[in-house]
Amino acid sequence: MVGRVNDSAGEAQPALDEIDAVLAAANVLLRVAAQSVLDVEEIVTTPQLRVLILIAASGPQNLGAVAAELGVHPSNATRTCDRLVQAGLIARTEHRADRRYLHLALTERGRDLVSHVLERRRRAIADILSRMSADQRAATARALSGFAAAAGGEGTRDGRFALSLPK
Repeated sequence: MVGRVNDSAGEAQPALDEIDAVLAAANVLLRVAAQSVLDVEEIVTTPQLRVLILIAASGPQNLGAVAAELGVHPSNATRTCDRLVQAGLIARTEHRADRRYLHLALTERGRDLVSHVLERRRRAIADILSRMSADQRAATARALSGFAAAAGGEGTRDGRFALSLPK
């Protein structure tokens, strides 16, 4: 292991080759995600897919929540959601008690598109894993579970960077 140092508490810090190995694996996962987005680029833009994954992960939302979760201005969220409504991927309804509150939910077509993207990711990852021995797959799963736990869990829920929906 190259580059291991101790911090002020005497704890061993990650070696540079360990960091590089994680970055290499992250690059592979990013390519998997990017390819799944390319598969639907004729239907939705990346920001639109982010909204669809947010709603799929978190359930029906309002425009303010979409804007906040995705870190965009409300007018950008409105335009993005308007296009998704026009495409038949989300349904927008007014709240019964407060007409200013717009309820955004996936349509069946929207759910199908999100399922297609996520299934494409699962297949690509399964293909990569199938080229590894059973022991390597088990070790990879353990290591990545530990990595996710050390990072605080599953990661973002908002669709910005999610590779899958929370369990």
